This record gives sequence, structure tokens and C-alpha cells, in this order.
Amino acid sequence: MRIIKTEEQLNSFLDILRKRAEGINPEIISTVSKILKDVQKRGDKAVREYTTRFDHLKTHHLMLSRSIIRRYARRCNNELKEAIAVAAQRIRDFHTRQLEYSWKYRKDGMVLGQIITPLERIGVYVPGGKASYPSTVLMNVIPAQVAGVKEIALCVPTPDGEVSSAVMAAIDYLDIKEVYTIGGAQAVGALAYGTESIKRVDKIVGPGNIYVAIAKKMVFGTVDIDMIAGPSEILIISDTKADPELIASDMLSQAEHDEFASSVVITTSETQAKRIEQTVSGLLKTLKRSRIASLSLKNYGAIIITKTLKKAAEITNRIAPEHLEIMIEKPEELLPLIKNAGAVFLGKWTPEPLGDYIAGPNHTLPTGGSARFFSPLGVYDFMKRTSLMKSSKTALKRLAQDIITLAEAEGLEAHANSIKVRLKRL
Repeated sequence: MRIIKTEEQLNSFLDILRKRAEGINPEIISTVSKILKDVQKRGDKAVREYTTRFDHLKTHHLMLSRSIIRRYARRCNNELKEAIAVAAQRIRDFHTRQLEYSWKYRKDGMVLGQIITPLERIGVYVPGGKASYPSTVLMNVIPAQVAGVKEIALCVPTPDGEVSSAVMAAIDYLDIKEVYTIGGAQAVGALAYGTESIKRVDKIVGPGNIYVAIAKKMVFGTVDIDMIAGPSEILIISDTKADPELIASDMLSQAEHDEFASSVVITTSETQAKRIEQTVSGLLKTLKRSRIASLSLKNYGAIIITKTLKKAAEITNRIAPEHLEIMIEKPEELLPLIKNAGAVFLGKWTPEPLGDYIAGPNHTLPTGGSARFFSPLGVYDFMKRTSLMKSSKTALKRLAQDIITLAEAEGLEAHANSIKVRLKRL
């Protein structure tokens, strides 16, 4: 893991992070494009063939019955079921506060406003098989339910017929009735275009591998998507009093995801930097996924030394991390300087996994610097805004000449005429 002391070293590292976010294998793009076109053309038949090829699973029924979902859910142990229920309640409580409502007002003879409407139908992608992410089900489905989405179609692959009882327990708890055992780019295509047995959706949300991410990007415009989620990342701002073991533990909580994850610390002390580096090395030896975490730290990990916390905030805003932990004596004092971050965790008792699972805010967050312009997944992602206008004759007459002037300035004669014909009738 690199230790960065100079501006030149910092710029070089930021360039590495930028290329990490932008890098896409052309072969993957070509493969995904072919799969999407095939699904669009041949529907269920193509989906079944790709499911057999990639997941080694032959099935005539793409959708899981309610009885099968409950059968697998019953295999989940009671402790995990209780944890799912606690998390779901906290997530719902938080997201209920994000609800938006229609509004209107009167001004100069006009009624102006905005109509808020939930999306009719959405698709949720959840990784499956040996990967067991019940939290992904909760974080992606609950905001849609709170928004009032009527139809939720969930895709969870079952490679080699392996079904996660934990994922099924979360699905059962949220009473999701439409669940398909398909994954990959073919699942995205089925949701986006529709097939004989899968009705097309208005929006696709949820994480997946690079094939899923590219497929979502390609179908955007045909449907809406949440975001293009990249590898996980954490940035920790530390002062000299922060506990190196807590910092190292939180760095590794992200580094263990995969070799493309990024774990960064910014500290005002070179002594602290060395302590953190040594602690990370010691803890690495205890991890089952130490090889993955080591590669992650080698390629995309760093400890950046700065003179001031203000400079630390400036660097943070340039990186725009998915997760930001502010582990300093008075973290609230630095918060006003933070402009770009997916989620902020204040103080040593607020580790990133708290947000991943049970605090309440959504763990679907912008990555790869996109926190500069993206927000966490929320209820607002499942609602549409429609503008509302009603004008009286008097109001139109008062504004008519300005409308005509603007229309003619843009060379749009018919726009101007639409107003002129009404002036003759006033």
C-alpha cells in the first residue's frame, strides 16, 4: 500500500482511481450487446439458453412460485430472520421520511404545480447462488414499496441450482411475489425489453457484476436505471488521536470485497500513517480473503499525508468516495467542508458496515467519483415528477407578447402563432 506525501504522488494516484472507474473491456461490451439483442429478438428462448450456458441451469419455469420461495425461506435460521426484520424496519422508517408529495400554487391568474407519481413497475437485480445478500433485497425493494410502486419484479440467479435461503427469507419477508431465477445481461435484457413470460419494467435497480453493469448502461433510455455501480470504496479522514486498529479494520472491510476495491486514508500525521500501515499488515494475515484484500490495497489503496484537515476535505471532494468515515476528535466540525460523498460516517462508533446493513440509510451508493453528481438510492428514485399548468385568459394575454418575442427569436414561427390565434379570441 502506497504512502503519499507530495502533490505529484497524489495526482498520480487520483489518475489511477479515475482509470479504474472508466476502464471497460471492449470484449465485454461486445458480448453484452449480443446478449441484449438476442433477448430482444428471441425472448424467453434466448433467456433460457443463456441461463443454461452461464448458470448451468435448465428450467422451463423462469419464475419461482410462492411456495418454493417460502420453502427455501424456512431453511434460514431464526437469528438471521430476526436480523432481517430489524434491518427492514429501520430501512423503512428512514425511507418513509423521503416521501415527496404533489404541490401547486396560484400566481397572477395561473395555477402552477408538480404532480408526484410512483413508477408503475420496476425490476430489481440481486446477486445469487453462493453470494448471499439479503441486505440488497431490503435496500432496493423497500424504497420502491414506500414510493408506492405497484409491481416489483426481482431477478436472482441460481447458478447450478443453488438458492440462498437468506435471500429468499428477505424476499418472503417483503412479500415479493414475482421472482425470476435468471441473472447476468440476459436478466437485464428481459426486464428492459420484456419477453413472453416477463413483462417489461420502467426502471432497473440493483448491483451485479461487470456484465450486469454494462447491460444496465446499454438499456438506459429504453428504461431508467439507478446508477452504474463500480467496485466498493472507502475513504477515512484521521487525526493523530484516532485508533489505528479501527481505521485498519474499516479499510479491510472494503478491501475484502474484490481486488478492484479502494481503501484510502487521509491523515495529518506521518507517524499515524505508519501505525495504520503496520496495523493493516498485521490484520491482513488473519483474513480468509487476505489475497484479495492484499491485491486491492496494493493496486488501489493509499495513505495520504496532509498538513491540515481542511486540505484533507479538499482531497476528499476530489475523490468523491462512496463511503467517507470522519474519524477525528470533533467530526461534525469538518462536515461543512465535505461536498462530495455517497455516505458520511461520523466518529469511531459509526463504522461503514453499520450503514451496509442496519442503520437505515440506503447502502446503494455512487462509486467511482460519481458522488459529485449522483445520490444514494432512495424513494425519490421510484417517483416521477410531472409539471402542472393552468392559465386564465387574462394571464395568457398579459404574457402573450413576451412568449411571441421569445418564440420568434428562436425562429419557431408556429410557436408564436399558437399564441397569436388565441389573442384574436380574447
